[in-house]
Amino acid sequence: MLLAFDIGNTNTVLGVYKEKELICEIRLKTDTSRTNDEYNSIITTLLKERLGRSLSAHGCIISSVVPPMTPIISTLVSETFKVDPIVVGPGTKTGMQIKLSEPSTVGADRVVNAVAAKHKFGTPVLVVDFGTATSFDFIGAEGSYEGGVIAPGLLVSLESLVRNTAKLPHIELTWPKSVIGKSTISAMQSGTVIGYVCMVDGLIDKIIEEVGEVKNIVATGGTGRLISKHSKRIRHYERELTLEGLRIIYDENN
Repeated sequence: MLLAFDIGNTNTVLGVYKEKELICEIRLKTDTSRTNDEYNSIITTLLKERLGRSLSAHGCIISSVVPPMTPIISTLVSETFKVDPIVVGPGTKTGMQIKLSEPSTVGADRVVNAVAAKHKFGTPVLVVDFGTATSFDFIGAEGSYEGGVIAPGLLVSLESLVRNTAKLPHIELTWPKSVIGKSTISAMQSGTVIGYVCMVDGLIDKIIEEVGEVKNIVATGGTGRLISKHSKRIRHYERELTLEGLRIIYDENN
């Protein structure tokens, strides 16, 4: 089996592939204070529970935007599964040209998403990843990564609002019945959820003004399902887009 780790600022996701089929997915809170032994115990226990078999792997690939986590997971994989992981970064074969002044500065997750979207939807394609930050990544008609946009994530924006006000409560992220809120909670839901959809669609409109029409606009990430459901521009939601990109890049390097 192939182990694919997507290490994000909020969550770490492990996908287990048997050939091209995703057979298991584990989501953990990213916590740099945990030791190798703690992660080893948690991950191996969950894998045995989900797969019900002796654990073995022929390969591993890691995408990480949290540098302290990378050696923790790399060591775990090397010691437990006896394989040397591929860590996506400069020098990793992706089959995609990065047309930026400093290609090495692009987050690994953004490149991985771009590879997956290109393979599944063709080009041009725009990926919107709703994570701790919301990133917009454009792959041009020739298949090159052309750049993108980074905005504060939906949950980060909401947490900042609640933390910096005296009376505003934590709320559930749902689509309100009307734009004009009839209570504090519904007013916050309107401003947070409807407002965020407007921001996303507005940025997509501006991107299209610059690059021309983009038929396929793909969302992924934790709050991506909610936002894409109400967006006028986003047409696809792919929950496992990053994991699929990791599988493709692993194959490219083997």
